[in-house]
Amino acid sequence: MNSPPIIDVDRLTRTFQIGDVVVRALRDVSLQIERGDFVAIMGPSGSGKSTFMNILGCLDKPTSGSYRLDGIGVEEMDRDQLAEIRNREIGFVFQQFNLLPRTSAIENVELPLLYTSEPVSDPHARALEALASVGLAERAGHHPNQLSGGQQQRVAIARALVNNPQIILADEPTGALDSRTSIEIMAIFQNLNRRQGITTVIVTHEPDIAAYANRNIFFRDGRIVRDEKILHPKQADRELLQFVQTEAVV
Repeated sequence: MNSPPIIDVDRLTRTFQIGDVVVRALRDVSLQIERGDFVAIMGPSGSGKSTFMNILGCLDKPTSGSYRLDGIGVEEMDRDQLAEIRNREIGFVFQQFNLLPRTSAIENVELPLLYTSEPVSDPHARALEALASVGLAERAGHHPNQLSGGQQQRVAIARALVNNPQIILADEPTGALDSRTSIEIMAIFQNLNRRQGITTVIVTHEPDIAAYANRNIFFRDGRIVRDEKILHPKQADRELLQFVQTEAVV
C-alpha cells in the first residue's frame, strides 16, 4: 500500500484585508508533494509563493481549503498545536540565516531542542552531529561573525536538521550567497534529500537554483500556472567540481 503524500493541499485560499481592499494571495491552490521529493517553488514578487510557504510551514493558516501535513489536518489547529507540529516535522532555512550573533554555532543549533516536547538525552551531542552533517563540526565554537556567509547558512541548515524533521522548507536559501557558495549549499540539500530522504521544498527566483530540484512549481497571481517534473536535475557535486577546476585554470 502506497503511503499518502507528505504534503496534501486542496483548494487552498488565503485572503488579506488591507483597509477596504481584499488581497487574494492564494486562489484555490491544490497540489501534492510526495515523501522524499525535492521541489522548487518559483514566481514573481506577489505571486503567492511566500504565502504558500508560510502555510506549508504552519506559520499561517489558509482562509479556506484543507492542508494535510504527514497525514494530519492542520488548518484547524490552535497556536500551540501548530508550534508543536512545526518543531517536530519541519526544519526552516532562511535567506538571512537568522542566527543569534552572540551565540556560538553549536548553541544556535541547539536552540530548537529547547522547545521540543520529546526529551533529548544529550543536546550538545545531537547538535554536534548536525553540524558534522554539514561539514562544520570543527567550527562549533565559532560565533556567526567569525564565519563566512556560506558557513553561516550551513549552521542554519544544521539547526533545521537537529530535530530530525520530515521536511525542510528553505526560503531563498542562496539569495545572499555568491555562485560557488550557492552550489555548495545546493549540494548539501541534494545530499540530505537523496541520502536521508528528507522532503525538501525551496522558494527561489533563480532558475539556476531551481534546476537542482526534481520538480518546479510556478506561481502567478496566487495560482499554480505550471508544475514540471525535472527529469535530469543538475548535480550540485559535479557542478561544484567543475567550478573549482575552472577557478584553478583561471
